[in-house]
Amino acid sequence: MTLKNTALTLAALAGLATAALALGPGGTKPGGCQSTCGWSEREAPGTVTMVAAEAEAKDIVQTARDAGQFKTLLAAAQAAGLAEALSSSGPLTVFAPTDEAFAKLGQNTINDLLKPENRQKLAAILTYHVVSGELPASKVISTNDATSLNGQRIDFKVKDGGVFVDGARVIATDISASNGVIHVIDSVILPETKNLAQVALGDGRFTILAKAIEAAGLTSALTGDSPLTVFAPTDEAFKKLPAGTIEQLLKPENRETLVGILTYHVVSGRVYAREAVSAQRANTLQGGPIRVSIENGRLKINGAAVVNSNIEASNGVIHVIDSVILP
Repeated sequence: MTLKNTALTLAALAGLATAALALGPGGTKPGGCQSTCGWSEREAPGTVTMVAAEAEAKDIVQTARDAGQFKTLLAAAQAAGLAEALSSSGPLTVFAPTDEAFAKLGQNTINDLLKPENRQKLAAILTYHVVSGELPASKVISTNDATSLNGQRIDFKVKDGGVFVDGARVIATDISASNGVIHVIDSVILPETKNLAQVALGDGRFTILAKAIEAAGLTSALTGDSPLTVFAPTDEAFKKLPAGTIEQLLKPENRETLVGILTYHVVSGRVYAREAVSAQRANTLQGGPIRVSIENGRLKINGAAVVNSNIEASNGVIHVIDSVILP
């Protein structure tokens, strides 16, 4: 997928480091609040409120080093070539894994991520922990998700008396920084690394679509860095076409027609179902527009029902539809 521009990415990590520094050694907040401080009884059952301390106006890297619990995070930022931007502006919300959180990955995995050849992968992971704008705890628990600077969404859930971000438990909240806010998490959260083509092939419902993409010469488009939204017809959807249609479309002489049909199922950018409904229409790569509507409680694209939505890929998102839509 395409990461946000360099300045935004660097700003994100700046927010991450700055907010992290509000914690003292061992997870102790100035004023004596330990890492068990978290959500208020009004926000989530069985938890308490953390009162955020103001970030100290000192060098980010030095203060982080003094804090003692974000060494791996800072090493990762440096390996990703982002350490120099730790004083950039925000506002940003960061979900910051502690050293213990990184340790869960295993030392071999950490060492591998820190290698120069894995710099882009590491940057993708770090920006997956950052959201543009300030998102305090009260907003986190009142919404289902947020889009990270990585481009992919992170999900929020309140369960078992706690708050979770993509399965990682939030262990400290609302730590103020000059350029945003930080919530500390107990695990590293990982974005989807498979591209659109790989996700579709691994799903098992798109064998005909995969053949059509190959016949049309569009495989490279679905494996590239540019983010795309794909409205993917299942095998059953293709079988709704008149008898012999699929076989005809797969012939070399009909490649141009096939390309037109397939690109009519693709929109530039990463568009989630909620945004699609708000937009009501979108221009496809084929050039023609598609209509988005809610009918009888179901999301529809030109009359085709969406049976699964918001399937993440490293370079986009897939919405599964039950019919082939034609330009």
